[in-house]
Amino acid sequence: MPGKSPHPVELRRRAVRMVAEVRPDYPTEWATINEVATKLGIGTAETLRT
Repeated sequence: MPGKSPHPVELRRRAVRMVAEVRPDYPTEWATINEVATKLGIGTAETLRT
């Protein structure tokens, strides 16, 4: 069972919405996730991806 996320629920929801909204602006989903993670200060893109 995974541990509790250090990120608040609202931040996680916002990140998911942002990825969906700006996805057409980037060549790949990974590039989108990387940019959103950076903008929100989420450490790494892998953290956001999971």
